[in-house]
Amino acid sequence: MRNFVLEGNLCYSITPKELKTLRGYVVCKNGICAGTFEEIPEEYQSFEVYDYSDMLIIPGMVDLHIHAPQYAFRGMGMDYELIEWLNTQTFPEEAKYADAEYAKKAYAIFAENMRKSATTRACIFGTIHREATEILMDLMEESGLVSYVGKVNMDRLAPESLLEQSADMSAFSTFGWINDIRGRYQYTRPILTPRFIPSCTDELMEQLREVQRTYQLPVQSHLSENQGEIEWVKQLRPDAAFYGDGYDKYDLFGDRNLDQEKVRTVMAHCVWSTDDEVRRIKDNGVFIAHCPASNMNLSSGIAPIRKYLDLDMKVGLGSDVAGGQTESIFRAITDAIQVSKMYWRHVDEKAKPVTFEEAFYMATKGGGEFFGKVGSFEDGYEFDALVLDDSALKSPNDLNIRQRIERAIYLSLDLNGIVAKYAAGRKIC
Repeated sequence: MRNFVLEGNLCYSITPKELKTLRGYVVCKNGICAGTFEEIPEEYQSFEVYDYSDMLIIPGMVDLHIHAPQYAFRGMGMDYELIEWLNTQTFPEEAKYADAEYAKKAYAIFAENMRKSATTRACIFGTIHREATEILMDLMEESGLVSYVGKVNMDRLAPESLLEQSADMSAFSTFGWINDIRGRYQYTRPILTPRFIPSCTDELMEQLREVQRTYQLPVQSHLSENQGEIEWVKQLRPDAAFYGDGYDKYDLFGDRNLDQEKVRTVMAHCVWSTDDEVRRIKDNGVFIAHCPASNMNLSSGIAPIRKYLDLDMKVGLGSDVAGGQTESIFRAITDAIQVSKMYWRHVDEKAKPVTFEEAFYMATKGGGEFFGKVGSFEDGYEFDALVLDDSALKSPNDLNIRQRIERAIYLSLDLNGIVAKYAAGRKIC
């Protein structure tokens, strides 16, 4: 790790309601942020200073939910609902990753575009294919991002080409994958990935519990995304009190308070979670990946994010490519604000819209907590940063830093305005 200082216009979250801005310096010491200052403290005077003049410097974006194999058809098939979309778009594409050469070609495009994006941390779904998943992990390591990558598990209710032969074979393949990649990467980590309850038999969920306990892996999956999907879960798992209980029965749903097991879990969507499910999510410390673009594109609904924020739950943002059409977390920030306004106007007049401060927090510090102390320039946080040149966004007014940041995000400055990008204290772009 290098010791250095960035100079420019800084903006980062303290709380969901408080953004801190200043013209000054942010210090990186051995890959960890040592704080922000108006003048460089004496103890850091020997550090190299990168002067970004009047540019904007913010923490890197965190994507808590994205499907790498779906990147190939992003922006297509957006007129379907979830189940039809899976059958007509997703499953045929994911079956192609049985071919390692195709996986290399497709995942190279994904990894390179993620490197160029505003994202510095991501939770990524692969496919059921072990070799393809390892190819994806190799490429993500080369990209410089810090990521969790999962080999998907599913043994029912999918095309034959995407079904693992049995629960035992699925677990065996997962054990083999984890053992094969142990110690191979510095910034790319495995995450247990049951696709969702409908695609996993009880036997497979039992096996995945043993995998999790053996390797202490975090878990990612989907929860209460679509009403048809929820009815499907009720039929398949009548023993579960609600959708999330189907994961919790196998200790794959956050912290188990009774036996003190800690299972770091992120669930995408939570659009239709019942009050009982919301309580369990909060009690177990499960992270919610809010994916507003996907929820609109697939007609799933609008997640009640105001409720989750007011309950002090753990909420971040996800692009959910290819349910979402772009990997841009800048776009996810604006979508989160906009759909919350529709929820307030058309669903619950008491649910105040999400503010820019709250959406920025979810994209950085809120989602970053899944990775540890990530997503802020506060002392002790891992050093992830974006440098943005907004000089092309002309204005007749003298804008302050907060206004410039908001404008940069709404006007998609991540497409052509990223000057530098740092992840875990390393410059990667």
